[in-house]
Amino acid sequence: MTSALLHAGGIGVRFGGVHALRDVTISVRPGEVCGLIGPNGAGKTTLFDVLSGIRRPDGGSVTFAGEDITRRSPVWRARHGIRRTFQRQQLFGQLTVADNLVVAQDWRSGLRPGTRRHRERADAVLRECGLDALTGSYAGALPVGQARMVELARALADPPRVLLLDEPASGTTAEERRRLAVVVRHMAEEENCAVLLVEHNVGFVMELCSRVVVLDLGRVLAEGTAAEVRSDPAVREAYLGAAPRAAECDGG
Repeated sequence: MTSALLHAGGIGVRFGGVHALRDVTISVRPGEVCGLIGPNGAGKTTLFDVLSGIRRPDGGSVTFAGEDITRRSPVWRARHGIRRTFQRQQLFGQLTVADNLVVAQDWRSGLRPGTRRHRERADAVLRECGLDALTGSYAGALPVGQARMVELARALADPPRVLLLDEPASGTTAEERRRLAVVVRHMAEEENCAVLLVEHNVGFVMELCSRVVVLDLGRVLAEGTAAEVRSDPAVREAYLGAAPRAAECDGG
């Protein structure tokens, strides 16, 4: 079995006296699409903040390609191929869709912004994501579903090694979700990218992901294939088949 590209071991995060994450361990391998699900307040977004470097954990460590990156900045991680989208879109609203992708490539190339190579790459990714008709549109004027697809395209503008997707299907149409699934599968299967996605649309997760991890109240409740997770009594009680529970902590 391929070893993990991104691994978080024994992660703990506190907000004051509240434990947002307790001894959470999770890995994602190259070529894999792994889903992360759980009730509101389970700690999913907090874990993404740790993996992307936005929040330093109170305990545990994060390794990438065998290197301890627990203290590495979000910028370092992005520049080494760990890319993330957000629950609330973080697009440059006053730039066009194409320019959102162009600026995402400028950090490494050493070329003047807006060179032909940047534009060609942006156009290719926008075609792949079904956004080529929106190239000249301003990102801030897009509806939610299209904005999510643009944020995904921006994460792909410079090919990632790890892709962290935070609720990518939220607010999307059925056609946009279909396209999203195609793009994510391509990144995993053809580009050997390691994909970890948080999503409340359980059906989307179960269909797309080869492995699913369930968080509940800051702990890993279950892990396995979609079928194994669906049939787990503890998962059904906590999430899949029960009414939503009051969140113990913030953080998604």
